[in-house]
Amino acid sequence: MSYRNREQAGTRLAQALAAWRGRQDAIVLALPRGGVPVAAEVARALDAPLDVLVVRKLGHPGQEEYAMGAIASGGVRVRAEPGDWPVSPSVLEEIVQREQAELKRRERAYRGDRPAPSLQGRPVLLVDDGLATGATMCAAVQAVRAQAPSFIGVAVPVASREALGAVGALADEVVCPLVPDPFHAVGLWYRDFDQTSDDEVKALLAR
Repeated sequence: MSYRNREQAGTRLAQALAAWRGRQDAIVLALPRGGVPVAAEVARALDAPLDVLVVRKLGHPGQEEYAMGAIASGGVRVRAEPGDWPVSPSVLEEIVQREQAELKRRERAYRGDRPAPSLQGRPVLLVDDGLATGATMCAAVQAVRAQAPSFIGVAVPVASREALGAVGALADEVVCPLVPDPFHAVGLWYRDFDQTSDDEVKALLAR
């Protein structure tokens, strides 16, 4: 099983989220950029509002796809296990500062002057296009948890078993239709996995 593109993945994912339809005051939060086309289909199917939660992966120098951790709005920072490539604190801090600047840029680009939605007391559904290490989504869950929602769900079209375990320890519910073994990478499970642009994100949010 694989997905044609992110839009089809979102349509399939929405079918597994029928219990969310009609859930009072629920909101869908996408992790940009790749999570936005998926979440747009989910929000449409669930008749729920769509917004974004900006999270940035802390990629290892020279191995950018390997997540050493992640940061999210609100000062949340998650550090993954050190693994096989230790990084000095000074190098890590340089990466954090660079990603923090990009996080702020994206927040301005996607939201403009519009304030972030209030999440207190609301069911929140976090959506991305897939989970490899889970570090980015773990940061997202912690950022949302700090705002006292009534419930946190995570929904992704595809994920590694290890990532689901990490995220499941933090979220109230995790929905994922495809858990391949071996996993290798999120992009392998999409026939079209082109990068989502800022303009696409803004258009989907405006719609």
